[in-house]
Amino acid sequence: MASPRLETFCCPNRDPATELVLTSRPEVFSGLCLGSASLGLLLTTLQLLPKKKMGYRKLGRATVPRASSSSRILLIVCVCDLLGCLGVVIRSSVWLGAPTFIGNISLVNGTSTWPTAFCVGSAMWIQLFYSASFWWLFCYAVDAFLVVRRSAGLSTIVLYHMMTWGLAILLCVEGLVMLYYPTVSNCENGLEHAIPHYVTTYAPLLLVLVVNPILFSRTVAAVASLLKGRQGIYTENERRLGNDIQIRFFKVMLIFIICWSSNIINECLLFFLEMQPDIDIKSLKNVRNAALITWFIMGILNPMQGFLFTLAFYGWTGVHVDLNFRKKEIQWESMSTSTAQENGFISPVGSSLNYPGYIQNPRKTAELGNGQQTDEAVSMLSEGNGTSAAVILCRNSPIYQGF
Repeated sequence: MASPRLETFCCPNRDPATELVLTSRPEVFSGLCLGSASLGLLLTTLQLLPKKKMGYRKLGRATVPRASSSSRILLIVCVCDLLGCLGVVIRSSVWLGAPTFIGNISLVNGTSTWPTAFCVGSAMWIQLFYSASFWWLFCYAVDAFLVVRRSAGLSTIVLYHMMTWGLAILLCVEGLVMLYYPTVSNCENGLEHAIPHYVTTYAPLLLVLVVNPILFSRTVAAVASLLKGRQGIYTENERRLGNDIQIRFFKVMLIFIICWSSNIINECLLFFLEMQPDIDIKSLKNVRNAALITWFIMGILNPMQGFLFTLAFYGWTGVHVDLNFRKKEIQWESMSTSTAQENGFISPVGSSLNYPGYIQNPRKTAELGNGQQTDEAVSMLSEGNGTSAAVILCRNSPIYQGF
């Protein structure tokens, strides 16, 4: 799970609310985190590995020879979740396997070097990669909007890398420096020193929750305008493709809300408890129970984000892993290229028309270029919905229009 409370746990003089959740059946909580993270790590890896039956993806590669910026961003999001799950697995395993090692982090016994180093290092690892996944999801929404506006492409992926990793590292380090001031073994008491750490942790999460739906809705509206204005018609295929894009965006936000809404609720409850003079009074029993329930829910849902995203992005890809996928893919691509050259033409997307006896009108060439840009934008957003995209790409290709 990813929570700023994990970093607060490294302070021996932690606040009562953090003490409440960390001392309430820690072995059960660590077991839940370990099981959920291990399952998420296994299923996400299985989803991303190449499979033996990949005919529909080969068709997509023949139509669009290079991966779009969107597909790269989605892959990076899944990789960040994988690395975050790995950190949760290691941390939970140590908590379960060596309770005395972790127990050395206390005000009474003093703070040993290695337990503190492991606590801070594992917490930073988990926060960094989950925070990076939030920033990449924000970039996905921005990229989708810019692509339909024809203002983005593969060249912008470098800017996304600089922004996401730079902000994730900067905010993570800044928050931890404020939290562990003056030293890890003697953190300042009170909420004032911890608030910057919580803000830097939840800022990208709230950004995705608030801004992404706005960008997705504007992107869907822009896609509808593109499909209508490209050929002056809006058939059932265009309508279906627009609905597929809208459903994909809806799945992304639904999974994000399911996996992370419990974190926001839990943090609000714990902050409320911290503001009370005594959190153990009877009148706060329901609040304490709600905080503990959401704490355990976080441990289950947070590590499953990566697997759920792969289902939303790619669907269930199966379990038949093909270790020779790259070799077969290269052979298939070579055969496809030679076949296209024998027939006197190559792929209409991202390439020029090249078959004998056809001379393009310069004006029509410009129109086709604009149509290809539109098709590439729509294809990027609809990646995974190959049938609708293929029909529209084929109908708007120069070969189709030449008859």
